[in-house]
Amino acid sequence: MDSPNNRRNNRTGPPFEHVDVAGHRLEYYWTRPRLAGETALIFLHEGLGSAGLWRDFPARVAAATGHPALVYSRYGYGGSDMLAEPRGVDYMHHEALEVLPALRDALGIDDPILIGHSDGASIALIHAGAGRWPVRALVLEAAHVFVEDISITGIEAAKMAYETTDLPRKLARHHADTDKTFFGWNSIWLDPAFRSWNIESVLPTVDCPTLVIQGADDEYGTLAQVTTIGEQVAGAVETRVLDACGHSPHRDQPEQTLDAIVGFIKNL
Repeated sequence: MDSPNNRRNNRTGPPFEHVDVAGHRLEYYWTRPRLAGETALIFLHEGLGSAGLWRDFPARVAAATGHPALVYSRYGYGGSDMLAEPRGVDYMHHEALEVLPALRDALGIDDPILIGHSDGASIALIHAGAGRWPVRALVLEAAHVFVEDISITGIEAAKMAYETTDLPRKLARHHADTDKTFFGWNSIWLDPAFRSWNIESVLPTVDCPTLVIQGADDEYGTLAQVTTIGEQVAGAVETRVLDACGHSPHRDQPEQTLDAIVGFIKNL
């Protein structure tokens, strides 16, 4: 059996650099070198994602908008340090209020555009809503602001798929330790204490322009997530609900998602 280090070395993806942030070594890459004064895009992946799992989408957005993009894997994902403890209910707040600010400081990123998917979108909202760090704009794919019954049903289905299909093998191409990554995410979402997780309180202090994208067939959330964000954030909001699209718009409807993001960013 491969050791964790061998699995890490066999992962696919672009050449990564590493940075020590908030007590952990994180992998990241830039789509191109960032010039002084340029606004950066920061991509924040989903709950089972990684920098590599975005595939070429960050590069496509960066090329179409002219902005350099930073793509990184959070602690416990991809080739970043492997998860060593269970996640707490506040894990997204920790990422938004401790890790992301430290990463921005370490890499010298001011006033970025945050592009988040699922957990990454929630982290982006919490970070922007704190009002302590400049954020130029938000792009949110399949954001969660509260837990719904469909969320739990989807998480339970993911657990069944992990235990009965080749999902572990597919994830192993992108993560150093798939079991730790999967169950670190899955277990906290299925913890009864997580059922009351809610970040609506941060929305009224999100005052930057925001684009909300969700698939009409999202298996983890209803359009109530989109409506709540649109009604409660302080800044201007655009929404896109995509037909024939599940929880991952940039994979299910890549061209529509790309067009929406590029148009939004160019109009800032």
